[in-house]
Amino acid sequence: MPARAPMDVVHHPLFARFYARFSVAAERTVGPHRDELLACLSGRVIEVGAGNGLNFAHYPGTVAEVVAIEPERALRHLAVTAALRADVPVDVAPGAAEALPVKSEAFDAAVVSLVLCSVRDVARALSEIRRVLRPGGELRFFEHGRGGGRAMELTQRALDRTVWPRLFGDCHVGRDPVAAIRSAGFVLGPYRQVSVPAKGPRMPSSYCVLGTAWRPGLNESTESAE
Repeated sequence: MPARAPMDVVHHPLFARFYARFSVAAERTVGPHRDELLACLSGRVIEVGAGNGLNFAHYPGTVAEVVAIEPERALRHLAVTAALRADVPVDVAPGAAEALPVKSEAFDAAVVSLVLCSVRDVARALSEIRRVLRPGGELRFFEHGRGGGRAMELTQRALDRTVWPRLFGDCHVGRDPVAAIRSAGFVLGPYRQVSVPAKGPRMPSSYCVLGTAWRPGLNESTESAE
């Protein structure tokens, strides 16, 4: 296990309040994607970057336990309240994606949901997720990132270099989550592009991907199963 990270390695109180309100308001649009993301999960699950805990209500009863890691204090407090209302056992704990405070190979599945956009070191975070998954364990992901054609991608890169991370809690809109997951040694399963919202004008953060990957088993290659 890596050295334990400070309890509040992320502190964005203003953004946390904004995100808590905005995410609840957007749940009518995002909720069905959460259902798809978490469908048929079972066993022990670690959710990395749980935010205010909106995923908790969508976990199926086949899940034995969720360990939810959230580094931002205000969001973590909201997640604790959400955990009390969940139909499955949820333990909310502080910690950073790049130094998960749990044992290796301890989980059957991991979940990242609108998280990889804001972690400080994507490769290290995914390496940690791979470490804590058992061989053959699943990674479920619902992330936004690069998309929308050349003009939008140029805009996304410009925003990432300037105002977007400062305004939105270190969020980046131009990252490529699928490429990062593949580079981290996961086997990619089915995934699809989704737009949030599905209709109307596209924002730099509208281009999402939802899918599954897994940590290779002991005798399995990392070749994609797309």
